[in-house]
Amino acid sequence: MDEIRVRIAPSPSGYLHVGTARTAIFNWLFARRNNGKFLVRIEDTDAARSDASLIDPILEAMKWLGINWDEEPLYQSARMDIYKKYVDELLDKGLAYRCFCTSEELEEMRKEAMAEKKAAMYDRRWRDRPIEDVEAMLSQNKPYSIRIRVPEGETTYNDIVLGDITKQNHELEDFIICRTDGRAVYNMAVVVDDHEMGISHVIRGNDHISNTFKQIHIYQALGWEVPRFAHIPLILRPDKKKVSKRLGDKDVAEYGQEGILPEAMYNFLCLLGWSSKDDREFYHIDELIKVFSLENVNKANPIFNEEKLEALNFEHLRLIPNHKIAEMVAPLLVQAGYTSKYWLETRWEYLLKIIELLKERCRRLTDYVKQSEYFFHDEFDYDRKGVEKRFKPESADYLEKLADRFEALSEFNHDSTMNALNGLAEELGIGKGKLIHPTRLAVSGVTAGPGLYDILEAIGREQTVKRMRKGAEYIRNMKEGEE
Repeated sequence: MDEIRVRIAPSPSGYLHVGTARTAIFNWLFARRNNGKFLVRIEDTDAARSDASLIDPILEAMKWLGINWDEEPLYQSARMDIYKKYVDELLDKGLAYRCFCTSEELEEMRKEAMAEKKAAMYDRRWRDRPIEDVEAMLSQNKPYSIRIRVPEGETTYNDIVLGDITKQNHELEDFIICRTDGRAVYNMAVVVDDHEMGISHVIRGNDHISNTFKQIHIYQALGWEVPRFAHIPLILRPDKKKVSKRLGDKDVAEYGQEGILPEAMYNFLCLLGWSSKDDREFYHIDELIKVFSLENVNKANPIFNEEKLEALNFEHLRLIPNHKIAEMVAPLLVQAGYTSKYWLETRWEYLLKIIELLKERCRRLTDYVKQSEYFFHDEFDYDRKGVEKRFKPESADYLEKLADRFEALSEFNHDSTMNALNGLAEELGIGKGKLIHPTRLAVSGVTAGPGLYDILEAIGREQTVKRMRKGAEYIRNMKEGEE
């Protein structure tokens, strides 16, 4: 094949989970690296499991990741007549045959094989039946499936990732290519589609290796060129089970809603089963296009580590200008009810200041929301453990005295508040921590965050003093309640 053409073929039985997304990334990178084409096929022939409403979310999730395709998506459900044409061709050539076995007969075969501790396989009883027997069943309108004639010998193919793989053909039954309802099965449809789409390389999870041998037999029976195969490692959960939408694993879009950047997710997924020669981990997409190769795909199944994803997300976040982060965070703040769109638009510099203060502490975009509430209002609860540790009876007087000092300052900024606090601590003969910790809790409700004096300067004198006096009153009310 002269042109590199690859595809991703999700089924709309669930959203785009990370395993399918990683496979899409590998295919997309391989196409871009080799000036080829990346295509999308929707495998929606399973009427019982497919849900048409999931198709757009799957495509949107790929767009969110930065994966674009070069031709209009192909839908298998619109191609059933095409598959049937090729099934009939194999029948006419004698390379496939009708099987009139009932479900009861097939179940009996399975039980007998299990009793003899053999692989449960079809015994080929209709493979070489006289034509008279077939015509007699047809005249009675008996239902039948269509099976391919698997030849004798063995089949070998060279996997780009795994090397040469061989299977004895007798280990493979004469498998069904068309069901009794006249619908082509998965392996038949895949071969026809890949051929007609001009697919040169099939890059997919290593759980498809058994399908590969079946598909090679279909290719050969139809006289078509067999594409190159590359079976990539599966992504495993921490419990070593395969990542799967059936097990409830999160879809890609959900990670985006949880504050993961698309470029970080792309970077992370690419590292699951692939590594560069220099063991580098942080990449932008344009850099990955230049270095990606299937030869560097690992054989071992990688573990999905969300902590590593967060760490990569942090590194990508750090490189984004504050104004871009502000644009992404602003809608989240409004959604959280902290403020309004109009308020933010009229106080954009204030938001940029908050972004700068929190930047080294946020691993996800959503962390900016979790850690910024006190910058927008004072109707927050105090951290319970912080109250027990930092709001001592004497802290009320300390907060009041420090609030008086802050009110008297000619300028209210980082240095002036720090000097005022240090001066009061020295006069009272106490450690600075006895003022710093209750002040932080009073003005923010939490015990950790950016530097205290940066917080005070950001929220301003009025809010600082108001919150400190409110904190002092809270402490006194606590004491009275105990008495």
